[in-house]
Amino acid sequence: MTIGLLKEPEGENRVALLPESAKALIQLQVQIIVESGAGEKAYASDKDYEAVGASIHSRAEVLQADLILGIQPPSEEEQLSLKDGQVLVCLFQPLSNKELVERFLDKKITSFSMDNVPRTTRAQAMDVLSSMATVAGYKAVLMAASHSPRFFPMFMTAAGSIIPSKVLILGAGVAGLQAIASARRLGAVVEAFDVRAAAQEEVKSLGAKFVKVEGAKDEASAGGYAVEQSEEYKAKQQALIQEHAKKSNIIICTAQIPGRKAPVLITKETVAEMAPGSVIVDLAASTGGNCELTENNQINEKHGVTIIGDSNLPGTMPMDASKMYGKNMVNFLKLIIGKEGELMLNWEDDIVQNTCVTHQGEIRSERVKNILYPSEIN
Repeated sequence: MTIGLLKEPEGENRVALLPESAKALIQLQVQIIVESGAGEKAYASDKDYEAVGASIHSRAEVLQADLILGIQPPSEEEQLSLKDGQVLVCLFQPLSNKELVERFLDKKITSFSMDNVPRTTRAQAMDVLSSMATVAGYKAVLMAASHSPRFFPMFMTAAGSIIPSKVLILGAGVAGLQAIASARRLGAVVEAFDVRAAAQEEVKSLGAKFVKVEGAKDEASAGGYAVEQSEEYKAKQQALIQEHAKKSNIIICTAQIPGRKAPVLITKETVAEMAPGSVIVDLAASTGGNCELTENNQINEKHGVTIIGDSNLPGTMPMDASKMYGKNMVNFLKLIIGKEGELMLNWEDDIVQNTCVTHQGEIRSERVKNILYPSEIN
């Protein structure tokens, strides 16, 4: 089987496989072909890939591979040119990209979306979302610190005492927990909010205070993801978050619900009441943002508050982000590559079943099916 590694589009600095990960796949008896320049922005040259046994080709040649790897999916034009039965493994965001899913159905493409890997103990080694959230949470704090006019830690100086910055983290998933840890390492006083009750212990273990709103719906059926809350809960949540936000110097927003618009947690009225010089870093910018004034891929100042909308912070740390993504990818591909290097799809494996979006003109993922085609389920 031939596996093709694509160069990512402009603006994406990561690559789906670094040479070390390509080497691991070659040991599975597959041939790796790499688009020329694919790893350049992650500081991996064509020679580095050739040194581990991969070969360098044009984009058109890589798009003919039996199985194609990437982070962002190929362009719409390229998707339409794919052969029936080809396999794509990327980040497709299928829950909010129905048109792409239907193109794959029409072309009978076998597509695996790495952002659809189930959040189970066994799947942790393949969980791309958690890996990239780790990078994003860390980098969000550094970005906030670089834009803040204040120190993070408390200082006792000859010129007097400097009080520590107050940091509020909205969402205590992987990105939020990494942001808490990073902000605490820098010496800030940290508070965190999450609708999941299970997050409280983790937040406290990192030295932060948990902001608790009573009455949250915490559904086990959501597989570790946040769920939509009642209107009554949202009202209580809004009031309590605004109270804490107004007292914060830094806010890191990470709250998202798969397949839905990000919940607005910081209103424009709250931004207007924050202290001048405060900073908001919104990691949910691509799905609308947790802050009402967030603009995706923009840094704006409103009422003296700097608002940074960036959902692709992992792309600003391409070396380690690519390393983590590639290791997740290798661990997943080991599930679908047989002993002789052939494609082997075991539909009894819950990770294979749930990560697969389309196969032979059908949707395999129940999660995708339930959200995109609910009427057909009911």
